[in-house]
Amino acid sequence: MTKRKLGAHLEVSALGLGCMPTNYGYGIPGDRQEMIGLLRTAVDLGVTFFDTAESYGPFINEELVGEAFAPVRDRVILATKFGFKLEAGKIVGVDSRPAHIREVAEGSLRRLRIETIDLFYQHRVDPEVPIEDVAGAVKDLIHEGKVRHFGLSEASVTTIRRAHAVQPVTALQSEYSLWWRQPESDLFPALQELGIGFVPFSPLGRGFLTGTIDENTPFVASDFRIGLPRFTPENRKANLTFVEWLKGFAARRRATPAQVALAWILAQRPWIVPIPATTKLHRLQENLGAATLQLSAEDLREIDEATNTITLHGARYPEHLERMVDRQ
Repeated sequence: MTKRKLGAHLEVSALGLGCMPTNYGYGIPGDRQEMIGLLRTAVDLGVTFFDTAESYGPFINEELVGEAFAPVRDRVILATKFGFKLEAGKIVGVDSRPAHIREVAEGSLRRLRIETIDLFYQHRVDPEVPIEDVAGAVKDLIHEGKVRHFGLSEASVTTIRRAHAVQPVTALQSEYSLWWRQPESDLFPALQELGIGFVPFSPLGRGFLTGTIDENTPFVASDFRIGLPRFTPENRKANLTFVEWLKGFAARRRATPAQVALAWILAQRPWIVPIPATTKLHRLQENLGAATLQLSAEDLREIDEATNTITLHGARYPEHLERMVDRQ
């Protein structure tokens, strides 16, 4: 696996792994020991960058990740997140008060079984807490050796600049894929200027770009996708037009749709590190194959033309979740 650099100093594998689905968000959790085995296999396959959060579960995902990587701590970079207010096992709002950030850091260190969090993201911007106070709190944790790098998630350019002036931001995590390209105009110029890495979550469109989902695919009640506008049966049916195009393009390149979608992201900037998530070994192996798939300039032009001419249907979030995205 080739390496990429986030910010000035954090080197990670070109493809990371999102750990959330191993127990949370995408329906019935996998067997715990099987998921631990999957994560350790990812390390053996060259992945060094793993993403979790206290809110996944809550807490359970960090505990699973901590157990999985305890024997190989020196081979992995662990990213986790703070910033949500949790009550009775549910997210009820945001909370980035400095005292809460410290509390979350201590809990994450304990659950992850580590002495230092490699990358500590603010999960969502808290409009009630100045971002300078947030950056200052993480700066203190860095000085104490409890955190190595500071990150933001779904933050606006204004917020990024204000935070970066207090404590350099190593990485921004936001959604980015062939069916959500807004960061290219909103964020990429500022990230390039400031030397901040970009970590796309949902680089496979929450599974839709794999070509394995259609309007008849059932989702269990615990799968959060059932509440997303893009995943209503009618929008899934409408969006199959793009997926069918992607399948055809991938077949001509002797690749899978997922591999093309990930290789396309890798081709956009050298400081982008996608974190596709999976609970299946064969999907992990398939995704990692994207790291060696070279798309030509003509390939990239053809993909751009397709994304510009095929209409995608449905918003990525319902209104109450979209309100939590920083739009300053």
